[in-house]
Order: sequence, then structure tokens, then C-alpha cells
Amino acid sequence: MPNTPSPFETLAGPVERVTFHSPESGFCVLRVKVRGERELITVVGNAAQVAPGEHIDARGQWTIDARHGRQFKANELRVVPPGTREGIERYLGSGLVKGIGPHFAKRLVAAFGETVFDIIEQTPERLRELPGIGQKRQERVTRAWAEQKIIREIMVFLQSHGVGTARAVRIFKTYGEAAIERVRGNPYRLALDIRGIGFKTADQLAERLGIPRDSPLRARAGVRHVLQEIAGDGHCAAWREALTEQAVKLLEIAPEGIAAAIDLELAAGHLVTETFESRPLVLLPALHRAECEVAASLVRLRDGQPPWAPIDTARALPWVEQQTGLRLAASQQQAVSQAVTGKCTLLTGGPGVGKTTVVHSILRILRAKGVKVTLCAPTGRAAKRLSESTGQEAKTIHRLLEFDPKTLDFKHNADHPLETDLLVCDETSMVDVSLMHKLLSALPDSAAVLLVGDVDQLPSVGPGAVLADAIGSGVLPTVRLTEIFRQAQRSQIIVNAHRINSGVLPHTPEPQPLDGDWFLIRCETPEQIQERLIKTLCERIPARFGLDPMRDVQVLTPMNRGGLGARALNQVLQQRLNPSAQPRIERFGWTFAPGDKVIQNVNNYDKEVFNGDIGRILAIDPDNSEVRIGFDEREVVYEFGELDELALAYATSVHKAQGSEYPAVVIPLATQHYMLLQRNLLYTGVTRGKRLVVLIAQPKALGMAVRQTGGQRLTRLRQRLAEG
Repeated sequence: MPNTPSPFETLAGPVERVTFHSPESGFCVLRVKVRGERELITVVGNAAQVAPGEHIDARGQWTIDARHGRQFKANELRVVPPGTREGIERYLGSGLVKGIGPHFAKRLVAAFGETVFDIIEQTPERLRELPGIGQKRQERVTRAWAEQKIIREIMVFLQSHGVGTARAVRIFKTYGEAAIERVRGNPYRLALDIRGIGFKTADQLAERLGIPRDSPLRARAGVRHVLQEIAGDGHCAAWREALTEQAVKLLEIAPEGIAAAIDLELAAGHLVTETFESRPLVLLPALHRAECEVAASLVRLRDGQPPWAPIDTARALPWVEQQTGLRLAASQQQAVSQAVTGKCTLLTGGPGVGKTTVVHSILRILRAKGVKVTLCAPTGRAAKRLSESTGQEAKTIHRLLEFDPKTLDFKHNADHPLETDLLVCDETSMVDVSLMHKLLSALPDSAAVLLVGDVDQLPSVGPGAVLADAIGSGVLPTVRLTEIFRQAQRSQIIVNAHRINSGVLPHTPEPQPLDGDWFLIRCETPEQIQERLIKTLCERIPARFGLDPMRDVQVLTPMNRGGLGARALNQVLQQRLNPSAQPRIERFGWTFAPGDKVIQNVNNYDKEVFNGDIGRILAIDPDNSEVRIGFDEREVVYEFGELDELALAYATSVHKAQGSEYPAVVIPLATQHYMLLQRNLLYTGVTRGKRLVVLIAQPKALGMAVRQTGGQRLTRLRQRLAEG
């Protein structure tokens, strides 16, 4: 059997054994008896429920798994009840139908033969003809059977309308018995409710269900989808004419129909409109509410006296300098004074300007006064770094607010606020407007707040530009540290980061010193960049600096796609750095093996692993279909069906690296990245490296990245703050 995938084929037969089945994802590994095959065939696919004895119809491809050999990978998997007495007995005895075990299944088939399914469904009282079967057990069996029937009906309905098995499982898990009714009523809800289903999939399903292309339902859903896409690019609002134009292009509906759809969505409260600069804006209600609440919270927290006794800064500043042994510059003294005498302070500045020293000094003064201080940051790595620099526990914002899976919201809020006198949030530039809304809402009126961050870095991945808007409003006390201290001036990383931030090309001495912390490798083509990157990461850095290419070095790239994108680089680097680890499994387009570096791509509150967290695969257990991953000091177990939350992390996008620091970073820059070659992206990437930064670049691409400034996000927080 060749190793390349074969054309699509069909396969059918009874299930002899269910090797693995995930109730959450539907992923399953089945052993199936197929006519013409001497041995059982391994079939891998997705099914909401499956049991031995059932018959499957599968459509897919034959593949060769490195560990398990020949398998049939099913893109479509339809499960039907068995028709033979033996199959019925195995099916009923599998435990799938609660109340029926192997012994009872044998008695049922002996009594009713092939008609047993009809008996259970149509005349269930006849089950009591068997000795030992009372009314309670009969009702339990009947109820369980009804549930199985509903699941099958839903799966058949969804699959008959072109929804693949994996997505059908997710739809059933989300909507339960109401799935068919919900999907028929408004298939566009799928794009909002089901992870992994986008507007295009929902739109195709709607067309199969007979919803006209110019339907108001489709136009309204499309408008909301376009606005969500705009929010996905970081904007909190869209100009109405831009929203209309993009919706017309996507939906191929006349502008009049789109305008009517926007009006209907506004009337229904699904969208909000405001006038800004004499032009109409459209916002998603959640983002509108978040912006308004963040503005109100910052003003609320700014006003009044701090919850500690007045502090004489003329005495406190010399005292803290004596305690820490560090002399504070004038701007640092200003920052400390503002924070210990005010209620809301914004502190910003680039690398090497002493933000950490300021925060440490503030905490020393306030702790001496018995002030209760709470520290947080948006990512686990940023929180760990804050904790190490201050000697006090710091939590991620999510852990601090305590997410409650039952309510899908945080336990701490305006009704149940945090018990603290001062909240310090580091890496605030990474916090989007929705999370900042949740954080500030959980602070009591009496509390003070210190927001620390580098306003020149990339803005948050989510919508908004909270730190930039808060500083730009001019209504909140702000200190910007700009002086690079003498010790930091010895670092070419810090000096060049500030040059880049000023729009000046980084300085690279010639010849480059062997013991330097900054290197530029000039290349002519993307192919040459990739070749040099692999050699630098795998050979030159370990040999010269003694750094481990897996543990200590992170490749940061502007894009996910393309030959120098994260996906392509991960596959190449995995082959070089972890080529022979076993066992290997292939899931969701990635191959995973023990030792691989992986990144979490969505927030998983149950596991307490969040978007951007990087870990290492410790072990893969094919028998139990589990993967053990180490995140810092924690071990987290993933089922195979949950691996769509992960990707390889030998290379990541610069966006994903926000809030993290690495001993060394390697950054490829090519003109093919031109869409994302922007100053704040390069500045953010460079400032992730602590001991070593290596740029491997086409000179033209480096010039573009330094010159180009990113476009402004369309937000209203700055104006809301200025308006009071």
C-alpha cells in the first residue's frame, strides 16, 4: 500500500470493537469487519455515539500510520443500528443504552429476536414479560433508547445537508435535542455558537435548506459576521459605509438590501450605532458596552483618595532608595510619587527604562504601610515574570477573576469585587477592551490601580487599544519613562529596539562581535532566509552561546502562512529538532510527538490553559488516546479529540509572543511579509529577546518594517474618557 493518500473510497461493515471514542469531540477509532478483508480494519473518524454491533457506512481514504499501519480515515461516518441477531445482542450489551448490559441483552434478543428495537420503541411495556424487569427499569431503558434515536436523527439530518461528522458532533453537543429545530430555524447561528464553524459553512447549509441568497435572514447574519471579522482585526467599531461595502462584496446582495439588514439588526438590538466625526459608526453591543464600562471604571477609580494614609514622598523616596540600593531618576521618582499618592496611574516605557524598578519601589513603600496589593498580567509568562521581579505572587487576569464554567463568566465582578487596596496590572498593552472591562468592574470604588505597559508594542490580539487610548485621552495621570539607563545602554538589543521605535534602522557593527547580543544576517531570497535560519537555530546558536534550540530559542515570524510562516517553519524545525520521537500521532493537520514544543490557541478555562501558553509534550498514550503536556510546572492531559486547540510552537507569530520573554529569539523578515511589516511588530519581536536577538532578513524587508507604522484601530475609548 503506498504512503500517499488514495482517492476517496467507501467502506461498510459491522463494528467489532470500539478502541476509542471521545464523547466531547466524537473522535473514534473502530475495528470493523469488512467483506473481502481477512483481518479487522481500523477505521478512524467522528461519530456522536458508536457501539460494537452497529453497522457503519464510511467514506474516506486509506492511509498508512507509522505506528499502527494500514487504516481507513473516514471523512464521513454514518452509523446505523445492526440487523442481525448477533449484532443486535452486541449493540444492546455494549452499555450504550443505559439499563441494558450483556446479560439482559442476551435475554432480550432470545425473547424478541430481530424485532427487539420495535418492541423497545413501540410497545415497551412488553419488556416486563421478562422475569426481573419492573416498571422503573423498563422506563429507564425506554428513555435511554429515545435519546439514542434523537441523536441518530440529528446526525442523519445534518449529514444529509452536507455537514461533516466532526461538525455534526459539535452541533449536537451544543444544541442537544433541539439541534434540528435550531439549525432549520436559523443555520447562521452555527457561526456564532459552534467553534470551528464559520459563516461560509453556515451559509452553505442555509442554501441546502432552501434559504434564498437575498433573504433578509442571510443579509442580517452576513452583516453581523462582517462586523465580527472587523472586530477580529482589532477594531471596536466600523464606519457604516465600510460595513455596507464589505457586506455587499461578501454576500453579493444589493446595497439597499444590506442597508435594510443593518437597520433591522439595529432595531433588534443586535447592533449599536453612534455618530463620530459627523459619520455613523456601527458597533457590536458587547464591545460598545465594554468600552463604555472601561471608561466609566477608569474615571470612577481615578477620583477620590487612595485607601491608605497620606504618604510624604519627600521622606518615602530616599527611604526606598536606601532599601533597594537603587538611585531613582527624576522620571522614576515622578512615577513612584504619582502611584503612592493617587488612585489611578498609567506607567509606560520601552525596555531598559526602569519600569520594573519603579514598580518594585512602589510596592516596597506601600507594603511598609500595610497596603494590600494584588498583582496580575494577561499571560502566564508575564505573571511569572512580574512575580519574580517583585517577590510577590502574581496571577493571570483569568485566574485572578476566577472563571466559573457553570455561568461562563468570572466569579469576581461588581457584585463580588476583589478584596484589594491596589491592583497592579503589567503588560497592559496586551489586554483587550473586553477583558479590561471584566478586570476593572471587579475593583471596588475604594481601590487604586496601576496599569503598566509598553504603549509602543503591538496592541492586544482582541479588539481595542486600551492602554494607548487611556494615555491618549489626557485625563488619566500618566508617566512615560524614556531615559535608557547606563547598564541597559550596553545592550544592543535595547539600543536597537529604541532605534526601531524611533523609525531608525538598527545599528549592526561590522564586523559583528562574537560575544554580542544582536546579529543581522542579510539574505537575498526567502529560500536563503529559511536555510540560514535552520543553520543558525540548530547549529550556530548552540555552538557559540550554549543555548538549547528547543528550550531557550524561539523563532518569531510576522505571518502564519507562506514559506516563512509559522506553519511551514514548524514542520521543517520539527524534522530537524525532533525527528525520531515515538509514538507519533497525526491530528487536525499537525503531527505530534513526545518532546514537541506546542502552543495553546484558545482559552481553555477547565484546564486553566490560555491562548499563547507554550508547553512541551511529555508523553503520548495511544491506548488511552491521551497526551500529557507540561506547561511551566503543571502537567495537563488532553484527549486526542482536543488537540485542535494546539499547534506546534518551534516557530510562532510575533502576536502570539506578546507578554513573553525568551533567552534568544530568531526573526525572519522577507518582503513576502509586506502586509505585516510594521514598526510595532518588529519592535515587539525584538523586545522578546533577553540575551540574544538574530534578525535574518532581506534588507528591503527590514527597511519596510522600520518605516511603516501600523494603521490606527477604530475605537472610541479615548473620546469616551475625554468626554468624562
